[in-house]
Amino acid sequence: MSIIVFGSLNMDLVAQVPCLPQPGETLLGTDFITVPGGKGANQAVAAARLGASTTMVGRVGDDGFGSLLCHSLTASGVVTDAVLTSPGPSGVALINVDELGENQIVVVPGANGKVDITDVDRLPLPDGSDGKTSILLMQFEIALTVVQAAAKRAKDHCVIVDPAPVQPHLPADFYGLVDILTPNQTEASQLSGVKVSSVATAMEAAQVLRQRGASTVIVKLGRQGAVVASQSEVFHRPAFQVDAVDTVAAGDAFNGGLAVALAEEKSLRDAVEWASAVAALSVMKAGAQPSMPTRTQVEHFLLS
Repeated sequence: MSIIVFGSLNMDLVAQVPCLPQPGETLLGTDFITVPGGKGANQAVAAARLGASTTMVGRVGDDGFGSLLCHSLTASGVVTDAVLTSPGPSGVALINVDELGENQIVVVPGANGKVDITDVDRLPLPDGSDGKTSILLMQFEIALTVVQAAAKRAKDHCVIVDPAPVQPHLPADFYGLVDILTPNQTEASQLSGVKVSSVATAMEAAQVLRQRGASTVIVKLGRQGAVVASQSEVFHRPAFQVDAVDTVAAGDAFNGGLAVALAEEKSLRDAVEWASAVAALSVMKAGAQPSMPTRTQVEHFLLS
């Protein structure tokens, strides 16, 4: 089963800081790096490095960042034939990372803001006549109307949506188009109206989102692990205990790992464990795409 990632490609401009700045505060940073990112591209790299057949669909600008973003994908084994170049700048993300690995992110869409309905027609989804299906992985760094149109087109496939950056007031019929919704703690709170501060409240929020139509909801809780609610089961998967260096793209690592595990027909419980291991390994290394682990690294980690 192939994986198609429809979403954003950004260049991450990352500053290391002693602590995250308060409004109006100027801090002296300790380091700066430029790293290919974007939630869509990160998830594509995560899936490809784990050995999955992965195609990226999206747009970059005709600036210097655009070619670098595509090169980063192809270097990780992602098929980029469906990444278009649009006039103007590529998307960028301005990221501060503190000494505890926590982050603060501002995204400027650039070419991602030009992704439209015509791009939905370019999704290489099998027509189903031969029984083949794909996993379509999406995020909210492209227009919601486009994400919704893609989900409708992929109704015979597995649709996984990472609702970030969060849009609290989603159309009523959106949830029913989603097979697996993967909000983090903040996103689950805003989407459900339940303040998520614990495993118990995450379970409550997940059930609210399921009642709205999402088949399965996975609430990512960082150091507290993940809460999963499906039609047949509700459970908590504790996080692997590791020393975090940088939590940027941990959620993307989780989603890429989840898609790969499900493509390999792992059970939901096993898929969440696999995704949790991918995320744990990603926070032990700095950067978004550079932190994505290989299949061998994940397998060794799970055996250790």
